[in-house]
Amino acid sequence: MSAKARTIKHRILLVEDHPVTREGFAQLINYQTDLEVCGQTGSASRAMTSAETLHPDLVIVDISLADSNGLELIKNLKTRFPKLPTLVLSTHDEALYAERAVRAGASGYVMKQAPTSAVMAAIREVLKGNLYLSESIRSQLVRQQVHGTPAAPSSGISALSDRQLEVFQLLGQGETTREIASRLHLSLSTVETYRAHIKQKLGLANATELVHRAVEWANSQRK
Repeated sequence: MSAKARTIKHRILLVEDHPVTREGFAQLINYQTDLEVCGQTGSASRAMTSAETLHPDLVIVDISLADSNGLELIKNLKTRFPKLPTLVLSTHDEALYAERAVRAGASGYVMKQAPTSAVMAAIREVLKGNLYLSESIRSQLVRQQVHGTPAAPSSGISALSDRQLEVFQLLGQGETTREIASRLHLSLSTVETYRAHIKQKLGLANATELVHRAVEWANSQRK
């Protein structure tokens, strides 16, 4: 192998809305001999533009972003750039989000709490064209496919659709119905419908119980 071939690096676009976290992961990636961060952003809209102009080999996406939801960004990237792989790197519970991310078009899911070696292994595996999931999630998906056995949910939250879960998360972060409608570019009545369906699925009696449950869940996700 020539010296030139050994210096070729895979280009990575990093989409993470916390600047300190984003810079930390960028440094870890740039320290690798075969990887480099070609762009960074905390915005889904800027991520789409960057994917167009920077031509990355991989996009690493967080679930929570400043102006959107990571799952929606993955879907949009998959539609616009079908051959561009995405890897989710997030603190959000993989038991709840990993399958959703794969359905959206992601090629892998790795927790931020994982060792650096595991994160780098995930990046390289996805760059090879493979799917990367933890052993527990992989086993869960195999059971569902082979035996038709759904994962046993720890709560009714797993029954929420992607959009319902996004609304539930924003409620837990203290946003009002009007603020959620504006952020998600939805009508007030649509968000109210989502709220009603969430209450029904979670067995909640009223708006107060819904907000309380959402805040409780959002706080648990930060731990």
